[in-house]
Amino acid sequence: MDDRIKQEFIKIVGEENYTERLIDMVSYSYDASEHFHRPSCGVWPETAEQIAEIMKVANREAIPVIPRGSGTGLSGMAIPAKGGIVLDLSHMNKILKISIEDRLVIVQPGVVYETLEKALAPYGFFFPPDPASGKVCTLGGNVATNAGGVKGAKYGTTKDYVLALQVVLPDGRIMRTGSKAIKSVSGYDLTRLFVGSEGTLGVVTEVTLKINPKPTATSTALATFDNLEDAGHAVIEIMHSGILPSVLEILGRETLAAINQNTDLKLPEVDAMLLAETDGYTQEETRYQMNKALEIFKKNHAREVKEAGSGSEAADLWKARKSAYAVLARIKTHFVLEDVTVPISKVADMLRGVNEIARKYNLQIATYGHAGDGNLHPQILYDGYDPNQVKRMEEASGELFKLALNLEGTLTGEHGIGLSKAAYMSLEHDPAAMEVMRSLKRLFDPNNILNPGKMALEG
Repeated sequence: MDDRIKQEFIKIVGEENYTERLIDMVSYSYDASEHFHRPSCGVWPETAEQIAEIMKVANREAIPVIPRGSGTGLSGMAIPAKGGIVLDLSHMNKILKISIEDRLVIVQPGVVYETLEKALAPYGFFFPPDPASGKVCTLGGNVATNAGGVKGAKYGTTKDYVLALQVVLPDGRIMRTGSKAIKSVSGYDLTRLFVGSEGTLGVVTEVTLKINPKPTATSTALATFDNLEDAGHAVIEIMHSGILPSVLEILGRETLAAINQNTDLKLPEVDAMLLAETDGYTQEETRYQMNKALEIFKKNHAREVKEAGSGSEAADLWKARKSAYAVLARIKTHFVLEDVTVPISKVADMLRGVNEIARKYNLQIATYGHAGDGNLHPQILYDGYDPNQVKRMEEASGELFKLALNLEGTLTGEHGIGLSKAAYMSLEHDPAAMEVMRSLKRLFDPNNILNPGKMALEG
C-alpha cells in the first residue's frame, strides 16, 4: 500500500487497527471456498463514520474494498479477487438494542449469530434463519448472502427478517433504509436490494431484525426409503398436507455410505433418509403435525420410521445430518459444496441427476440438504493436487448448475454467487436482467471499488 494512503487509513482507524502483516494477509486471502487471493492491507473499523472516511479515500484512489465477516462463506464472496483493502467488521460486534415489545433487535454487522441467539434466549425469542455456521458466522454476512438454514421451509431466510439497515455507500455517504415498523411500503424497497447483494453495493453497518417467539415444543422423526421417488413423493405430500414442518432434511445414498465408512453410526444405506421436525407452543400441536408426517412417510413406503421419545433420542436422530459436512470434508484432500435449489416437486429429479453426473465424471458426489424448500447441497469430493480430477470437478459443477436451471431452479439458495458461480449468472438471468443488475452496480459504485469481480457484474 502506498505510504501516503496507508497513513490516511491509520489516521482514520488508529495504527493498532491497520495491518499489512503477512500472517493477516494470508488469513484474509481465503474463506471457506476453494478460492484465494491476497489483499494489500486490512483495517478494523469500529464505527460507520470510520468506514465512511475509508470509503472516501478508497473511492478517490480507486482501491478495491472487500467487506468481511467471519470468512465462512462457501462461494468466494469475501475473497479480495483484485487485491485492495479488507474491511474486517469483527470489531463492530455490539447488540445495540433488544426491544421485545416491538419484536426487533438492532445489531452491528460483526455480531455472531449464536451470540444473538444466546442474548434472546432469556426473553423466549429467537432469530429463525439458523445457518449451519451459526456458531461463528456474523449477521452482516447473513445479510450479505441472504443466509438460510435447516428451518427455511417454515421460517424463511434472512431477507424475511431485515426491517432496516444503515449502509455506507462507496462514495462515503451514510444511508438508512427501511423502518422499525413491522410493515412499511414507503418508496422503493432499498432494504431488500442490499440483502443478498454480497457487499457489492454498500457496507452494512447496522441491521434492524424482526425476531420471533421461540416455540416451546418440538417433535422429531426419521424415515428411510429404498426408492428415491418414494422419498420425493413424501416430501411433496408433506409440504401441501396442511402442516408446515420446521425441518425436513434429506440425505442421499452416497452421503449415508460415506458417513458409515467414517463413523460408527451404522446408518441404513438406502436411497434416501428424511429427517423431520415439527414445532409449536403446545405438545399437542407438534404431535398433531408429526403424526400427519408419519402417516405420509408410511403411505409412501418408508422402510423404517423412527420417532424420538426424548431430547436425547432426538439428538441421536440428528447425528447423521449434523455429521454430514464434517465427515465428507475429511474423505478427500479437497471438496466443493454446491448450493443448487429446485422446486420441491423436482427434488427427486435433482438427486437422480446428481448421481448420473457423478457416474459420468467418475467423482464421488454426496448430496444432502433442505428437502422442505428444495435446497440441496451436492458435495463434490476430489483430489485438488490432481489436475485431471480438478478439471472433472469443474465440469461436473457446471453440469449441476445447468441441471438445476433445467429443473426450473436456481444457482444458489443460501450460499450466494461470489466467484464460484459468477460464470453461470447469464444462464439463469436473461440479458435484460443482467443489464439492470449491472446498471445498479454502476449507479451505486461507478468506480467499481466494492467487492469487485463478484456476481458477474462487470460484464
